[in-house]
Amino acid sequence: MKKLLFAVSLLCGLKMFAQKTNGLALTPPMGWNSWNTFQTKIDEKMVMEVADMFVSSGMRDAGYTYIVLDDGWMAMDRDENGNLVPDPQKFPHGIKAVADYVHSRGLKFGIYNCAGTKTCAGYPGTRGYEYNDARLYASWGVDYLKFDWCNSDGINAKEAYTTMSKALTATKRPIVFSLCEWGGNKPWEWAANVGHLWRTTGDIYNCFEGIHNQGTWNANCVMKIVDLQKDLRQYSGPGHWNDPDMLEVGNGMTEAEDRTHFSIWCMMAATLMAGNDIRSMSAATKDILTNKEMIGVDQDALGIQGYSADVKDSVEIWIKPLQNNELAVCFLNRSGTAKNFIYNWKENTVNDTLSKTSIDFSKTKYNLRDLWQKKASGTTDKPFKATIQPHDVVVLKLSR
Repeated sequence: MKKLLFAVSLLCGLKMFAQKTNGLALTPPMGWNSWNTFQTKIDEKMVMEVADMFVSSGMRDAGYTYIVLDDGWMAMDRDENGNLVPDPQKFPHGIKAVADYVHSRGLKFGIYNCAGTKTCAGYPGTRGYEYNDARLYASWGVDYLKFDWCNSDGINAKEAYTTMSKALTATKRPIVFSLCEWGGNKPWEWAANVGHLWRTTGDIYNCFEGIHNQGTWNANCVMKIVDLQKDLRQYSGPGHWNDPDMLEVGNGMTEAEDRTHFSIWCMMAATLMAGNDIRSMSAATKDILTNKEMIGVDQDALGIQGYSADVKDSVEIWIKPLQNNELAVCFLNRSGTAKNFIYNWKENTVNDTLSKTSIDFSKTKYNLRDLWQKKASGTTDKPFKATIQPHDVVVLKLSR
């Protein structure tokens, strides 16, 4: 009965958010962003090649939709009418031509700016030009706006992002609004009615544990970001997502670390924004990014953010309730040594008050499917046994 009431409540909530968000981002947005690999070294040829690769690599078919052009696309000054100007060397045919090409490939186009007076790379910011910029983006056919937080001293975050949100709404064009505020002003507490997703931390870096010193600031390694999501899951759901930053899959970590990175992002119902050069990605990177069964966990319609439920011998047990009374379970080995892991289902239960999920495995049997091996892996009637390599995962989907 509790499951039924929760499902009815969720459906009502989905309808409300669909109205509020024009039906946008009812599952975490998926796409690609230029920053992690290219920073400001971007141009129209590269964007078009990425769009082509989205199609030929199978990423579009796997669910990746948005191609987002990050910082560095504009000239250093606005024109005489106060409009942003695409860099004529990088984008000689303008941004609309690029957006049109992306759309022609069955994809959607995103762009970047900043709530401050300048972007993080020193280009013109949007402060004081919110409605002007929103109209310009809409005229170009923009479908997604990433809005950063550099050069914002003295600016109130909630007010600044709300103003931009209203400006986007005024255009009447459906544009996903991504708040890249870094979590300093706790956007999860106020941004559900402002945008579709909000960054929860500072920038990610292609390292597994700890932080990476960038000189004047520290970037976060993958597991550092994961740890910072611990108390945020109740704020995330259809139409309003916690965003732990873009993916570093294919950017220098080991294959096991990339697989873990992708798995935990899926378990957290995180935005899946690839950040590698997909034009030259390896077969292993492609297999990770296009694993449709893992993507299905991320894109599950319930929109429940998973959580770390327990730790046994350095192995974290992650739980994510799914629709149809299914469950995703991830065993994560954060240690530097392989673990011969045994999990006795009948000695464990699931009690998630957020999703109202309660399972006693001694009373209910589930079938197991390994989502990376892509094969059946027994049932919960018997203990699950596996050797989990360092920084690697095993992800199971449980169904009845």
